[in-house]
Amino acid sequence: MKSTQSLRFSREDPKKFFKTLNFRVNDYFKKKQIRKTGNWKLYLKTLIMFLILFTPYILFYFFDFGLWIKFFMCVLMGIGMAGVGMNVMHDGNHGSYSRHKWVNKIMGGSIYVLAGNVFNWKVQHNILHHTYTNIHGHDEDIDTGGILRFSQFSKWFPYHRFQQFYFIFLYGLLTLKWAVYDDFNQLKNYTSRNITYTDSKSPSLQWIGLIISKISYFSFWLILPIIFLKIKWWSIILGFTLMHYTAGLILSLVFQLAHVMEDSKMFKAHKTGTMKNTWAIHQLITTVNFSTNNRLINWFTGGLNHQIEHHFFPHISHIHYSQISPIVKKTTAEFNLPYNEHKTTRSAVLSHFKFLKKMGAKNL
Repeated sequence: MKSTQSLRFSREDPKKFFKTLNFRVNDYFKKKQIRKTGNWKLYLKTLIMFLILFTPYILFYFFDFGLWIKFFMCVLMGIGMAGVGMNVMHDGNHGSYSRHKWVNKIMGGSIYVLAGNVFNWKVQHNILHHTYTNIHGHDEDIDTGGILRFSQFSKWFPYHRFQQFYFIFLYGLLTLKWAVYDDFNQLKNYTSRNITYTDSKSPSLQWIGLIISKISYFSFWLILPIIFLKIKWWSIILGFTLMHYTAGLILSLVFQLAHVMEDSKMFKAHKTGTMKNTWAIHQLITTVNFSTNNRLINWFTGGLNHQIEHHFFPHISHIHYSQISPIVKKTTAEFNLPYNEHKTTRSAVLSHFKFLKKMGAKNL
């Protein structure tokens, strides 16, 4: 994906939907006299997620466990890895974790223990995905390099007929792919296209930082255990892969249930670079919520199941999404606009499965 076309969303919003919504949400925080950033609930959850991620790793150095227990602990680390990504890193890199920039920077930097890179993530997610959601050639989240087909505008290959069956095996490779390929490819791509943001460093410093972070990452998770643990090297690599596969599977499913669904639409910009709808209405058409009344899903996914609220207000911590969700839902109803949601995760997964099957058909 190397589109350099400049897109423009419509500014025609005669009913002033987003202005009304913004006012109501801001009024909520004003009346409640609370900050839009995280609170003690987020700080406690941060501690829990880091403990899930690192406790098994530390225990490996002090105790000898059976093979199956070791693999179970690797799965547990994968759950913690996904939890840190969705709850800590995500809010931090959106600047919504804390009102202090230095705290956001530290929490956003937790992506380095997850095999990612802050610069790449902010460009891909904050700039490209949040701005050009589900727009072919611009939103990299729907670009799979051809191995999966998420859009009717993507090229069809015969093997796509079976993607509703093999997708689950590929989703688990997400974070491993970040670690060994995506970050290098993305940094080359973004620097060549001069895509950047306000406080980003120069390209040369980005490359130095990327290389150092990768060396540190693989040293911590692979080299040190191979040297100091009395575990066969192949078992460590298998456990490392299992941890990543668990995290990748969780993250991929949560990501795709928000946008790659029957209820969401895919777009291709007109040759003039103009979009029919305003940015806010475009977000409603391309985004889906799921399981918003499930406390466990709300807690663990970092509010990413409240994807509509997140896309409208990424600067607000996910801790508040359950409270502002009724405001968003009521306002969309008043303006006769869609508010796509699935009541259960099961329903959302089924919808994703059906969408993949539809996109895999040759005659769409």
